[in-house]
Amino acid sequence: MILETRQLWCRFGGVAAVAGVDFQLEEGEVRCLIGANGAGKSTFFKMLTGQLRPTSGAISVMGRDVTRLAPFEIARLGVGVKMQVPALFDGITVRESLALGALRTLERRRVGDAVQAMLKQIQLEAEADVQVGLLSHGQRQWVELGMVLMADPKLVLLDEPAAGMTRGEVEKTIALIGRLRGRHTVVVVEHDMHFVGRIAEKVTVFHRGMVLAEGSMDTILRDSRVREVYLGRKAGGVRG
Repeated sequence: MILETRQLWCRFGGVAAVAGVDFQLEEGEVRCLIGANGAGKSTFFKMLTGQLRPTSGAISVMGRDVTRLAPFEIARLGVGVKMQVPALFDGITVRESLALGALRTLERRRVGDAVQAMLKQIQLEAEADVQVGLLSHGQRQWVELGMVLMADPKLVLLDEPAAGMTRGEVEKTIALIGRLRGRHTVVVVEHDMHFVGRIAEKVTVFHRGMVLAEGSMDTILRDSRVREVYLGRKAGGVRG
């Protein structure tokens, strides 16, 4: 088990944003977390990354208790995190950005080859020497994901990686996550059900701070409770 939570709670005043979540993730899995706004998935994600401390309960990563660890301590265990809004330096190039990510874990002599390999993986070889500030939204997302991957994390946590992308960019992001399969374990918080359906092996649905349902995408789509509280609220059902 690469990631596990036991009776995880997070309260803000009298409100329980996450209410006793038990969650298990197997190594090599691609898991998506979905739910309506306020369902608790983002709070849960922030506890996994160390941005929020649980009120009670426990989180373990690769068998180690990380419940009270800071984000940088969790990262050192082999956890890579990409937030929804890219945190990049606009004045440097794509190549230089990836090199910054590489220098955290690689010897300087190995950085050049590692950067070149990552440029190919994120399909930005032609933009290698372009300043990040001149890229499209989707390309900026790929640069930051590339920076996260430069450390070769065992567990990758992605917060709405397809948000704000064009359909073409979404398709490229789906392909990129597909290339991570088998090499990394991935958790994705996402609203776009088309995207979720294309990448997820298993889906966890949050509702009112708890896990409402869990299973394959087909199982989730057939679940009447999920359709009532989440899918049914979307115009026309599932977004495609």
